[in-house]
Amino acid sequence: MPAPARGEEADSPLRVAVIGAGPAGVYASDILLRQLREKGTDLGLGDRARIDLFEKLPVPFGLVRYGVAPDHPSIKYIAGALEKTLDNPEIHLYADVEFGKDINLDDLLERYDVVLFATGAVDDRPLEIAGHELDGVHGAAHFVEWYDGYPDADQDWPLDARQVAVIGGGNVAMDVSRILMRRADDLLGTDIPDNVYQGIQGNQARELHMFIRRGPAQAKFSVQELRELEKLPGVQIVIDEEDFDLDQETIDRAGADKLTRQMLEELFTIREMAEDMAEDGGVDFEGNPADRRFYMHFYRMPAAIIGQDGRVTGIRVEKTKVTPEGTMEETSRYEEYPVQAVYHAIGYKPAEVPGIPYDFSGYTLSNVHGRVTTAPEGQDGRPINRLYATGWAKRGPVGLIGSTKSDALETIGNMLDDLAASPTRGRFAKDRDDDSIDRFLADKGIRPIDFAGWKRVDAYERAEGAKAGREHIKVIDPDQLRQLAHGE
Repeated sequence: MPAPARGEEADSPLRVAVIGAGPAGVYASDILLRQLREKGTDLGLGDRARIDLFEKLPVPFGLVRYGVAPDHPSIKYIAGALEKTLDNPEIHLYADVEFGKDINLDDLLERYDVVLFATGAVDDRPLEIAGHELDGVHGAAHFVEWYDGYPDADQDWPLDARQVAVIGGGNVAMDVSRILMRRADDLLGTDIPDNVYQGIQGNQARELHMFIRRGPAQAKFSVQELRELEKLPGVQIVIDEEDFDLDQETIDRAGADKLTRQMLEELFTIREMAEDMAEDGGVDFEGNPADRRFYMHFYRMPAAIIGQDGRVTGIRVEKTKVTPEGTMEETSRYEEYPVQAVYHAIGYKPAEVPGIPYDFSGYTLSNVHGRVTTAPEGQDGRPINRLYATGWAKRGPVGLIGSTKSDALETIGNMLDDLAASPTRGRFAKDRDDDSIDRFLADKGIRPIDFAGWKRVDAYERAEGAKAGREHIKVIDPDQLRQLAHGE
């Protein structure tokens, strides 16, 4: 193995720039510091690093703050763990700094040894069926932005449809469906902004149809999502008994995976609940009269959205068949349902990053095991020195938030191996002055928001919540977030 570089550079901490201060970026930063303490010295890399996280939004935490439904009880615990990691002297937050606009790759490579992309997703995969352009068709990502108070999101959302369709069989589809069926007062214990509370107060939805292409054994819901569905006040769950008529091979295959088995068991609990609700004449989980209906349709694939005068009036779905192995087959048998709005939650599209190759088939940055490459895997791409990816930027928009930890372990492991194999023991940056990035941003008139700035925002949101008897109320105006962060 090459000898380590001599002199001051070899003794300086590794310098790492992370693009994105959501769960993926924060988890990766924590894992990198832990790995360096455990084996950095043996690898010749030292046991320290300076990690700077660059976030385009004025506040950190990405998906946890702006991508998960506010009625998830686990959110505050995840956010608390991320905040604890950010409160580390080796990690520096630079929020309100956008890669590709305020800083570019050359700026970073001059000052950092490696750059790790942990960018998330801000848009939906396109819905490519007839009628997708009609008024009343909404991508889940934009609805999530609205109810989570994403900066610059529309403050108003049309909730005048009494019958609504949701396309998708994963957690985002369930989040969207649950919020559409919620009463506004059910959300007063959460951090929803005032405009969202007022919008949901006027929600006219009384009937929701969720369409899932495959069967219960292939659904992608988490157990937690299903349990939250079971406890929706004022909502009757309605299912088709035939959808749960599974053969033994399908059940055995589903049972081979622990998480799938737990999910399927929970779905069968919902089936029993739905039967009891129907027998009792239409009640919710507590036996109270229900004024809303939540229909779960398995084996239904969207075929077209029906409209009149440019607006949604219905949806046509094709019934499907699914083999025990999970292969879906079309049947050419169709059903139509009257709806006035359609939400599609068929997957997010992770953001493209200026100057970084993108895999348009997998919706990721081009990478192999976290090493950014000149072309997608299988197309003879080669690794690009000093560039790495983790989270959705690496694997695409699948998996739970916790999945980013395993992503980060692999990426950080490969990063450290590459740095240890370099002649300079990974010290590539020419400018190793800790204040260099601050001077650079200041010269451009950019005022980054640091961790102390985030704490000022958090304190204000909690104080506003206390006035209303709530834990906190989210600020959504980006200029107000900046003023609060800067103490203005």
